[in-house]
Amino acid sequence: MSSLTVFNHLTLDGVMQAPGRPDEDVRGGFEHGGWASSRMDAVLGGVAAQEMARGGALLLGRRTYEDFAGFWPKQGDNPFTAALNSAQKYVASRTLEKPLSWSNSTLLEGDAAEAVAKLKEEPGQDLVVLGSGELIQSLMRRDLVDRYVLMIHPLVLGAGRRLFSDGASFTALRLVDTKASTTGVVIATYQPAVTAS
Repeated sequence: MSSLTVFNHLTLDGVMQAPGRPDEDVRGGFEHGGWASSRMDAVLGGVAAQEMARGGALLLGRRTYEDFAGFWPKQGDNPFTAALNSAQKYVASRTLEKPLSWSNSTLLEGDAAEAVAKLKEEPGQDLVVLGSGELIQSLMRRDLVDRYVLMIHPLVLGAGRRLFSDGASFTALRLVDTKASTTGVVIATYQPAVTAS
């Protein structure tokens, strides 16, 4: 059975929208794109490299897939380019059609959470979710997330799409590891806690 890890940048107020670039996601008039870039350091790079080295397949929602597929194949000077381009990618979408343009990409058909549950039952690669907030919410509702690696930046943006939005499923977590970057980013690793309802 495979495990599923959510790996995302967040602000203190839970915003996950457009951490990498100003033009990454401007939905809702979001003006703070690229907020994570200035805080990248060797610690964060090492954590990202460690996650990529785990050899998991990527699990992406449609918006994240479209952004990544339009950006990463053109990034020759980035150390993560080869890993992202060569990784197996599963894409949850109700609107995309086959064939997908980015190499090694497979469209998950039907209900995303159900398709992911079936993927997790198969032996082999673990799954890593990058971005994909709406997808994460559906996976949380089905208790399909095994691990959260959250890079929490010392910023409050006051606006933007949040990882844990209003109406998110109740989820108790337990902290299993923490690190801090030289730029004040806390890398917190959580697993679901077993709780009595």
